[in-house]
Amino acid sequence: MELILKYFPELSEKQKEQFEKAGKLYLEWNEKINLISRKDIENLYERHILNALAIAKIIDFKPGTRILDLGTGGGFPGIPLAICFPKAKFILVDSVGKKIKAIKDIIERLELKNIEVQHLRGEEVEGQFDFVVGRAVCSLDKFAEMVKKNIRKKNQHEIENGILYFGETVNIQDKNILEKIVKYKIENYFSEEYFKDRKVLYLNSRDL
Repeated sequence: MELILKYFPELSEKQKEQFEKAGKLYLEWNEKINLISRKDIENLYERHILNALAIAKIIDFKPGTRILDLGTGGGFPGIPLAICFPKAKFILVDSVGKKIKAIKDIIERLELKNIEVQHLRGEEVEGQFDFVVGRAVCSLDKFAEMVKKNIRKKNQHEIENGILYFGETVNIQDKNILEKIVKYKIENYFSEEYFKDRKVLYLNSRDL
């Protein structure tokens, strides 16, 4: 928890309580199902919660912003971002039913009112969003092809609507996509060794 406060000292008391409680809930659920690698659960705050919050250093989501977290898995990056931006709307989607059950329980017990959870495959998602976020779901070119229909054209941020994707395990095949990517180095925001060479990849809606 100290790690979160190191980089986000302005959090409200409610947000601090939610982040602290999240750690306990993930420990509880990880004993039932493998939301996070068992050998990695001790690094929950650094490698999962703080890592997700790199997006909060790149963009300040305005009230009413709609964000789709596709392939959310254990709720990352969606749940930490939803705590950080309580006035934005998050839709978390995953095709694995047992993970959906777990994150629904975590969201309910954290009293997060700005999250909707859907048990769907990526191709089945409907609706329009300002941003789509994801973490190592598939190669970025495939991810972009899947979600481009869901990104609305009208912008309300300095950063244009598009995709924000954690790229540590991304294998990009499409050279056209490769040339359009903006890379945000996470080590520019967080000093821990884990973040060295890790990036958030951004594609705006015009380039999809």
